[in-house]
Amino acid sequence: MYLDSAKKEEIFAKYGKDAKDTGSPEAQIALFSYRIEHLTQHLKANHKDYATSRSMKMLVGRRRRMLDYLAKVDIERYRAIVKELGLRR
Repeated sequence: MYLDSAKKEEIFAKYGKDAKDTGSPEAQIALFSYRIEHLTQHLKANHKDYATSRSMKMLVGRRRRMLDYLAKVDIERYRAIVKELGLRR
């Protein structure tokens, strides 16, 4: 599987407060971004996989809502995570 518990802990440790911090917006946004990147690669090879396409669109929406929340609550944390993940140009 592309996303095992070790990879999740690595993402949470890098972007959250520690490896067990699964609830912070930064950690969730980083996990969504990793999953979106994986699904994007899958869809490049399987462009007619409509179920995966829908799942990716739902993940993008979740990430967008989480980013909007973070921008509303703390704009500096929002700018830091966007810069770190390279979400904007």
